[in-house]
Amino acid sequence: MMRIAPPYIADFDSASGMLRATAAYLRGEDFPGVGIAPPVTEPLIALVNQLPRSLQESIYIQGSAGEAIAADQLGNVSADAVAQWMVSEYPQRSYPAVAIGSSCGALVHLYAALDMPWLPQTFLIPVKHPGIDPDEPKKILEWSKQPARDLLEANPDLTLYQMHDPSQDRLTSQGMSYFRVKRLRLGKTYERFLENSLPRGGTIFLVECQRTFPTTQISDRHIFQFGALGGATAEEFLHGGERVAQFLEKYQSPLRQWDAPTPDRDRPEAEWGFEPSLREDVERFARQRGYRVRRITFEQPEDMSPFVAEFYRWWYKQRQIVSNRLLVESFILQEPFWTLRTGSVPFWMKFNTEVSFNWLNQYLDSTDAYDEIYMMLFSHGTDSIGLSSIEDWRTVLNRARLRGEFVGVDEDKYPRDFATFMHYYTDLPKTIRVRYPLPEPLALEKLDQFIGERGDEFPVHWSDDVLGDVQGGKRS
Repeated sequence: MMRIAPPYIADFDSASGMLRATAAYLRGEDFPGVGIAPPVTEPLIALVNQLPRSLQESIYIQGSAGEAIAADQLGNVSADAVAQWMVSEYPQRSYPAVAIGSSCGALVHLYAALDMPWLPQTFLIPVKHPGIDPDEPKKILEWSKQPARDLLEANPDLTLYQMHDPSQDRLTSQGMSYFRVKRLRLGKTYERFLENSLPRGGTIFLVECQRTFPTTQISDRHIFQFGALGGATAEEFLHGGERVAQFLEKYQSPLRQWDAPTPDRDRPEAEWGFEPSLREDVERFARQRGYRVRRITFEQPEDMSPFVAEFYRWWYKQRQIVSNRLLVESFILQEPFWTLRTGSVPFWMKFNTEVSFNWLNQYLDSTDAYDEIYMMLFSHGTDSIGLSSIEDWRTVLNRARLRGEFVGVDEDKYPRDFATFMHYYTDLPKTIRVRYPLPEPLALEKLDQFIGERGDEFPVHWSDDVLGDVQGGKRS
């Protein structure tokens, strides 16, 4: 069956990318071109890498805007159509568990190990705007009010977390606005998938990233978030600072800080945070159908990365595989199929900024040294605030005892290495030549065993709610 996403769904987004990566593995497939780009486009993408910077940026801007829906068409967006596409990505069969909730790249590898589909709460709708300067967030917000009303009137089960980040998304935001929406309820399509795929007594995992961000309430279900998780802090987005001034000067803006709408309180972060209304609906549904609910809660998107890495090392030792090979992934550059085929330990980074750089180094400080370290790097085309340099990333590779290499990265082009969207996949099997058979799925009891042995070492909380009766593991 041909799986085609609605035309208003963003391809280069955490939710769509991680959904595709998870589903590809459960279908027994690898994950070329972040799940969307056919191989014939590789020469074209490689050619873009050779163009002058101004032309590269223009192509990036136009290509991103090409994904966006016209603002006057938002009333035609259907949350149910999106859900139908998402569930169609998965083989229609029985599963031991299903996960629902926040995007998290590390958890893609846990889903692969446990044979578990994941259904996102959040998805991104890129919306064309009439060329508003990205450094004018109040103008972006004012323009967006009517399109937001159209979207929300047509979709009562969604709340809009509109996000505007003129640092990391500087190129893309010149032609479009980021309308991130979160499900407040399961909806009939998710419910039907659960009924058909999860036997009575099966487990629904609720993935709840607790990260919040300063936001502004615009209407009942319209929230505006200026800034995003990455290099710049919320304080810098709202009040400026030396790094902001230098960034704006570099991009020839007349401003030296942004004039953003005043936030009224912290709410779930637009891309990663979990909106708790969905939990209530999942619990209602689980009570009616006889399912158990287990919550996975963590503060930061990358909090799961050390847990999953050490879980894989533990699993490999049980399989008598030497767990000395680390594969570092970046944003939606992921490969669960080849991670397991090469016997690699996955460590996912949210992005390519100092925060991710520091978190990766903290993990390496806390674990047994790796003989080999390989790294993918997402390129977003911008010298954004807090971006880690290619020299920084080389220092991580130098921590390998025997071999450290980039995978699919043109070091001279980063962070404008647009060919990496193909080369992360084509270069991986050539760079790591060891092969193992794909393993049989792990039973949930193995996850419980690992949590029981080592769960207290990680900033992750596992719990059963009052509906559950599973015993064992570090849960409450």
